[in-house]
Order: sequence, then C-alpha cells, then structure tokens
Amino acid sequence: MTSPGGSVKREKSDLDAYNRYLLQQIEELITNYGPLITIWNDVPQQFEGRGAQTIRLVRKLQPDILINDRTGDGGDYDTPEQHIGKYQHERPWETCMTICEQWSWKPNDHMKSLEECLRALVLCAGGDGNLLFNVGPMPTGEIEPRQVERLKEMGDWLAKNGESIYGARGGPWKPTHALASTRHGKTVYVHILRTETDRIELPDLPSKLASAALLNGDAIQFVRKDGRLALTVPDARRQPVDTIVKLQFEDSVMALPALAVSPEIRATASNVYRNETSAYGAQSAFDGDPATRWATDQGTKQAWIAAELGAPRTIQRVKIHEALPGRVQKFEFQYRDGDAWKTIFSGTTLSENFEQQFAPVTAREFRLNILEATDGPTISEIELQGAGSHE
Repeated sequence: MTSPGGSVKREKSDLDAYNRYLLQQIEELITNYGPLITIWNDVPQQFEGRGAQTIRLVRKLQPDILINDRTGDGGDYDTPEQHIGKYQHERPWETCMTICEQWSWKPNDHMKSLEECLRALVLCAGGDGNLLFNVGPMPTGEIEPRQVERLKEMGDWLAKNGESIYGARGGPWKPTHALASTRHGKTVYVHILRTETDRIELPDLPSKLASAALLNGDAIQFVRKDGRLALTVPDARRQPVDTIVKLQFEDSVMALPALAVSPEIRATASNVYRNETSAYGAQSAFDGDPATRWATDQGTKQAWIAAELGAPRTIQRVKIHEALPGRVQKFEFQYRDGDAWKTIFSGTTLSENFEQQFAPVTAREFRLNILEATDGPTISEIELQGAGSHE
C-alpha cells in the first residue's frame, strides 16, 4: 500500500486483511443501502488479483450493478482522470474530473469557468462518454456555494440545450478542440466550440440531409459537394460558448462509423522516451488530447517530429503546445519538398501556447525540427491549420 498521495510505499502492509475489510464494507453498502447504480473502486496497482473477489461479490449481491475498471481485474467501463477521454464507442467510458483543482475541498481553490465546464461536458458527450464532475464537500458536509452556483449555471444551459446531450450518443464526427457532435435517431447535433470563420466543413455522410438549423429553429445554409458538408453560421448568430447546429437526415445516423473531422495524420519522430511509443509516441502530439504528449529521452538536445497527411493540404498557421515550457531553445518549422526539408520559419523558445501564422504552404508533410534543447523536448499538441480553419 502507499501513502494517500500515492508517492511513498509503506514499509509494512497487509493487503489480505484490507481486502477482507473492503469486502465487508461493500456487502454492507449494497445490502443496507442498495440497490446501487455503480461501485466505483479506486485501489492501488498492488491490489491487482484481488479485484476479482470484489467483482464476484458485487455481482452476487446485485447482478445488474455497474463496476468501474479500477479493481485491477476489468470492470464495465473506463475512467480517464482529469482529462477528456478519446472517442470510444466499443466500451463505455466516463471522465472523472474536478470542478476545482483538488478532489477534496480546499478554501479558495481555483474553480473552472463556466466555459471550461461546458466544454468538458460537450466533449465527453461528443466522444461517446459521460462526465463525472467532482465537487468536494466542506467540513460542514455542505457544497461550497460558488460550486453550487456553477452547477446551477450548467443546469440552466442544459435546460435550453439538453436535447443535444441527454440520451444522445457521440458522433458521427470525432471531437476536436473546436468541435463535437452528438446524435440521436435521424438527428445530428454539431457543437461549434471555436471557429475563426463562418464556414464549417465536415466529411459528408451517406444520408440525405433534410434540414439544417440552429437549435432555436433558425435555418442555416449548407452545401454538399465533393464528399464535404459545409455549414455557414454567421458570427452574429453564434453563441458565446457553444453554437449548436441541428441536422435532420432522412435515415438513421446511429450505425454510421465516426469520422475524423480532419485528414488522418501519420506521425513519426527521431526519438521517443524509452521507446514507449504507446505512451509517449509521436502520434500523441496529434491526437487532440492535451493530456497526452510526445516525449524524448532525458538528455536529448536535438530531435524532430513530423506529420504525414493523407493528402496535400494548405497550411498557414501552426499551434505548438510545449508540455514542459522552456526546454526548446532553437527550432525550425518545415515542410517536405521532394527529398528536401524546407524551412517555413524558425524561432528560439516555444511555450505552452505557441502560435505562428505564415504565408500559405501546400504540402503533404510538415516537421518541427528542434535544434537546441536544455533537456529532452516534450510536446503535448501540434495543430496544423489552414485558411479559416476550425480545427
């Protein structure tokens, strides 16, 4: 067993004794206070192997209960923590996230803005997952008033826009930083979270589109051409946090596979931390998830990460999010022209939110070439954007 913070391993522990205590507690909860919706375990890795006993007992006491994935022996759904899970429809998932920074209550803890809260809600729904939003009670057992107010604000928003969330599944387009979609029957809801243009382009769907309107019923323009669906929502008609477009199709859209909004990217890198490509590979810098990152070995002073697009694209802006700002000291941003890499622009330091616009460049491959670093560079996200991009 470890300390409450999980960083210090105790010299002595008796997991078998703890497991007996745990099973008695679970039996008391389900027997005296059930039926329950779920058993949400949160146990250390050392507990693996004993979790099967927990699952067997829970199923015996209440066969229809749900069990999360943290017993060390499976479970019914996944629980990404403090970040939005990726699109996943094969297995249920639920992001567990705090409304402030800590799980337990702390005076004057930084609280998420309404926009941050709603974005988390929409991106979870768009990824075909749920949001478990934590509020820690004060020593009195009450919820802090400002947190109550924030939840009420979210409730007010849902009262107006809930049809796009309640009972809806994620897709048919995978979420990005700027856009999510949900669906129910023949209806698709497009959640426009960020955009720099009136025009939103998406891969078209194989079903006739009967109508396109804002959630309040106001019709909007749409064009279907060359396998793309373009929606036009003027700035004056957009909402501050989330502009929702309701698309009505003639056939059900529920069985359609989720499509990537942007062309798929094949990422490569000169170095990956301990060769752990699944955790720190180059693809992590292009997955739309700021909680993942491309990382390099300790002591690495030079490295590159490249993106190969499915087809040539015109790019005129790049956003680079350095996971540990200050490590990169000199770099080039390049594109491939035949067998040669040509530099679009160069710079010194990056940052957590570096952004650079440049003259449009059409190419299939782009690369961040790091020439000098104080230690192993690590990048959480690289966003390649074209003219008026909504990515």
